[in-house]
Amino acid sequence: MQSDKIKKGLHRAPARAMLKATGLSDDEIARPLVAVVNTWSEVTPCNYHLRELAKPLKDGIHAAGGTPIEFNTILVTDGIAMGSEGMKASLMSRETIADSIELAVRGHCLDAVVVLAGCDKTLPAAAMALARLDRPGLVLYGGSIMPGRHHELAITIQDVFEAVGACAQVR
Repeated sequence: MQSDKIKKGLHRAPARAMLKATGLSDDEIARPLVAVVNTWSEVTPCNYHLRELAKPLKDGIHAAGGTPIEFNTILVTDGIAMGSEGMKASLMSRETIADSIELAVRGHCLDAVVVLAGCDKTLPAAAMALARLDRPGLVLYGGSIMPGRHHELAITIQDVFEAVGACAQVR
């Protein structure tokens, strides 16, 4: 296991102590350490619900004999950044997200990776990171954004963009 590099031997006692300080038992430390990369964020509905999906995922990893190690990454959403200075960061964010996943997994010698992703930046970034890491891995898509409601009418972000265009046309 990759994680043996950080957890086996007398000289790795400080690393084991750090892992124990996070609440892990000796048994959990001995198991394969599986990164659960969560792109959860309060900034976008694409990723907002992923925090809830991490719990059953981590339970499944534990039940299968692994130890889940969850961490987050950044994200930039076009739906908010569009038309602002922030849009310059949108495409660049893919590389930064991939880099952050790769750095955390390599830096902690984790054995496998599962990425919870929810938008058109985090999905390709997750795939890029897995390709670079050459470890067992999986990207799980959190699903499409559910429409909002206004007076019992379902409204999607596409509806809002179309309404903006219709208003601009009237002016």
